[in-house]
Order: sequence, then C-alpha cells, then structure tokens
Amino acid sequence: MLKKIRNYKLPYVIYNFFNKKKLKHNIPLYRKFGINKSYFSSISSKDFAHLPEKERQLNAQKLFNTEFYKNLSQENQISAQGFDENGYLILKNYLSSETVDNINSEIDRLLKDGTIQFRYAGKLMFVIHHSEILKKIGTDPKLLEFLSVLMDGDAKLFQSINFINGSQQKTHSDSIHMTTYPLGGLLGVWIALEDVDENNGALHYIPKSHKLPYFLNSDYDNEGSFLKIGKKSYKAYEEFLEGKVKELGLKKEVFRAKKGDLLIWHANILHGGEPHIDKSRTRKSLVYHYFDEQSICYHEVTQRPALFEV
Repeated sequence: MLKKIRNYKLPYVIYNFFNKKKLKHNIPLYRKFGINKSYFSSISSKDFAHLPEKERQLNAQKLFNTEFYKNLSQENQISAQGFDENGYLILKNYLSSETVDNINSEIDRLLKDGTIQFRYAGKLMFVIHHSEILKKIGTDPKLLEFLSVLMDGDAKLFQSINFINGSQQKTHSDSIHMTTYPLGGLLGVWIALEDVDENNGALHYIPKSHKLPYFLNSDYDNEGSFLKIGKKSYKAYEEFLEGKVKELGLKKEVFRAKKGDLLIWHANILHGGEPHIDKSRTRKSLVYHYFDEQSICYHEVTQRPALFEV
C-alpha cells in the first residue's frame, strides 16, 4: 500500500508544502527561468524541455588562481588539470591520518550515543549537523571556491553521507537522483577514511563518461503522468545504463584509495561501488554533495524539488 502511495505526486506535494524553509532557494530561480511552478510543486526535466541548455565551461586560469589549487602538491595539481577532460580528479593524502582518525572516532561516538543512525541501506545521513569536524571540512571556503570553478557555478554543500561498508551501487550518474537546471550543477566529493581496494568495496568510475548525454526519465520511458511519477523501478534505470555502457564499449576504472585520499566527480560521470567481498573488513568513507546555488535543484526520479537541510 505504502509503495503504491509513493507512486503518486500528491503526497510529495503535501510534504513540500510544509517545508517552505527548505525549498525557498528555488523560488527566485523559478522566476528567473520563467518556470510557472509553486515551491511545493512536482518538477522534472520535462519542465525545462522548452528552455535552452547552458553549456558549463571550466575556466582553467581561474582554477589555477584559487588558493586551494595553489596549495596542492604538484601531483595533485596535475590531477586537477585533467578534471575537464576526465570528469574526475584525485587528490592524494588530502586529509592527514590524524584527521581521519578523529573523524572515525567521532562517528563511533555519535553512533554509540544514538545521535546518528543508519538510513537508506547503511548510510549515515547529514552527520555534518552533529560534527564540527565534518562541517568544517565540507564548508572550507577555499574548497568551495575551487568547486565553484569546477562546476562553473556557486557551490553550496547540500548533504553529507558516511559509509561504514561499501555501497555496492550499480553504475549510475548522480544526475538521475540529484538533478539541476541548467544541467551539471552538482559535484560529488568522496574521501577514503581507510584504505580501500576491490575486496572491501572500492569505487569505480568510467573516465570521460561525463561527456555522454544526461540520461533522465524520458530516456528509459519513466516520465509518468500529471498525477503519478514514472512507474518503472530504479532497477530499470540501472539495466538501461548497463546496456548503454555495453553498447558504447565503455571501460571502468577502480579507485584503489589510501586513507585520506579524495575523489571529486562531475555531475554526469558514471560511477558505482564494487562488491564488498571481504566481510571482515569495513570500508569507511565520507561523501559530500554540492549543488550550484544558481541552479534549480530537484530529484528527477521522484520529481521532487530538493530540500536544503544544510
């Protein structure tokens, strides 16, 4: 019964109505782009089909002039220079071993005293609300400036997610879950809180796949109707994408991360999690997602505007 209710847009609309504070960021943007929607209305990519798409461009010189870039090692600077071409960058030893240990101790403490709990298949959501360490890392002004240049926008921290074990997610693009108009106004930042390899659920990504079209609801016949969201399961999207990867002959790479390493990925790069084979090992990691404040933010699958809780 609950699953059937979730197929209808009305429950989401009612929920949105009582969360104006978390949705008000979209109101001026709807006016800016001429979208005739209330802050609580359902919204999806088809609402922007009549509008021109902005091509985001990374200004390399502007990137090189950021304090964040200037403070990187030569190896990490070279990695950053490849972001536009590859759709991701890796910063080695971004966090010190001591800082990572402090984060892990903080997570253990917050779990033990019940301040945070697991949600959504082993995820610890929004720990930034309870941890000054995580909040300080995620809202570092120098990092935000750097991310803003990467996305050609104005980066704002949207959420944090902590994992104790590997996500084991199938290959996907974040833009099916956290979508923007104009497209591309999202960045993911993943930090290894311990060494990670194929046996304990490493991340994988497909280099340069960010240059593919953004595959959204219409691409796998999941647009729904005026009253209902698309009826297809998320598995249908995964299968659609798996077919595309095979059709195009795309090859994934596995990120064998060391404790403290950081990965930044483009809104549209295809990525996922390898199987967590060795159950005796954890795969502790931290994820931040950033939206462009100058873009309309929503969730394509459920056709809901994004609530900003940060």
